[in-house]
Order: sequence, then C-alpha cells, then structure tokens
Amino acid sequence: MALNFQWFCYRSLTVSSNMLSTIARINLVSSHPEVYDPCDDSFALVDALLADRANLLEHHPSICVEIGCGSGYVITSLALLLGKEDSDAYYIATDINPHAVRVTCETLLAHGCHAEVVNTDIASGLEKRLSRSVDVMVVNPPYVPTPEEEVGRHGIASAWAGGENGRSVIDKILPVADKLLSDKGWLYLVTLTANNPLELCLQMRKKGYASRIILQRSTEEESLHVINFWRDLDTLLEANECMALNKTENGLATESTPFTPFSIWKYGKRNFN
Repeated sequence: MALNFQWFCYRSLTVSSNMLSTIARINLVSSHPEVYDPCDDSFALVDALLADRANLLEHHPSICVEIGCGSGYVITSLALLLGKEDSDAYYIATDINPHAVRVTCETLLAHGCHAEVVNTDIASGLEKRLSRSVDVMVVNPPYVPTPEEEVGRHGIASAWAGGENGRSVIDKILPVADKLLSDKGWLYLVTLTANNPLELCLQMRKKGYASRIILQRSTEEESLHVINFWRDLDTLLEANECMALNKTENGLATESTPFTPFSIWKYGKRNFN
C-alpha cells in the first residue's frame, strides 16, 4: 500500500436543526457505483450502536474510528448518535476504496458532521499515531465467504469479499484493533455465522478481551451478529494463567487448552474509566 494517503477532512461550525437526527438519513447518504450502499449489515451495526447508546455516552470516547467506511453511513450515524454530549470526540474513517473515501466525505458533509477520512488499507500508516488511543472502533468487514483471489480487489468487491470462511480480512483487522484500542477501548464488529463468531471471541479472549453480543439478526440470506469486545483484567489474567499452564518443563509451549465456550460471553459493566 502506497504511503501517500489522501486525507479528507470536513469541518462544520454549526449543525442545522433539521440535521439533528440520531442517525444518518438514508436520503442524505451519498452513493457511487463502486461503493457499497447501506444494507442489512450496515443497519444492524447502527442499530447495535443505538442499543448501546447510553453506555457510549457514559463512555465519553475521545477518538472514534471506523475501518472500512464505505458510504459513510455508520461513522456519520456514530457522530450523530453521540451528538452534543461528546462534541469533543474526534472521528477517523478509513477505506481501501478511494471512491468510498469521497462518498463518505459527502455523506458527512450532508449531515453537518466532520471526520478525517483516510484512503488506506485497514489502518496502514496510522498505527503509530493511534497506538492504544482509540476508545471506540466500529467495523463492518468484508465477511462473505469467497475464493481467496477475490480478496482485496479494487472497487465494490473489496466491501464483501472475505476469502475462506469470510475470515481473511477479519483476521487481519483484529490484530490491528488490538494495537489501536485504548485501555478503555471498545470494538463493535459485524460477523456472519459462517465466520465462526465463537472462535473469534476465543481468539480475542486469549488477548485479554471480554465480549458480548449486542445484536443478532437473521435475514433471508444471512445470520448476523454484532459483537462488542473490550479489554478486561480478569480475562487477561485468565489468559496469562492458561499460557503459563501450557508451558512444558523445558520452556517449550504446547498446544493451548481451549477455553470453556460457556464462559466466553461476559456480561456486566464495562470499563468506563
């Protein structure tokens, strides 16, 4: 990926009264033939954010990031959803598709919102700047199972082609999220049943993340889950203990013992500090 990114930043000093809606208005969302329009998965992610709005407001995020912004519907909705209560929050959106970058900028502008929109692959070039500083990350990744050769293609195909089990791009995003999320960072991730959400949660648990399903939704074509991940001290300690138990006497690591599936979903209050 070339490092000469295109930065687009829109600012609005005032928001007109007819734009003070809670989420982005579809009739104000821009479009392009090579950009994925808001669909069931986009709506599911925004509905999950709406369902968690009270917690998000209490969370007071300073930096919010969307990976794969597409039309800009989600990042715009997040900005509107937080509204005046978190007017100091800084928003960043990325997409590998340059057309999506332009469309997202147009959608933000149409709603009187502002964000820094970056044409890059996942968060390439932003890791150092955003290291352990992102309080909220939202991702509607390419999750559709496809042949591996379709992953990373230019244009609209980049929005859905997920490779084997739809996991190729997801498995690249999660390590990046781990590097960027702050100590109080929350990740909202859209997954398909075919992506094996339980396995994803097991992987993140080994890195010290608790998780819970914010929303489940079935459509005619797919079954969607929106999962919320956050750093959890108890989970991290448990993961470290499991790693220690899997060390042999000569210091070589053995195959990890799987976590109990029934202990994956963690409920209760997340870290708001």
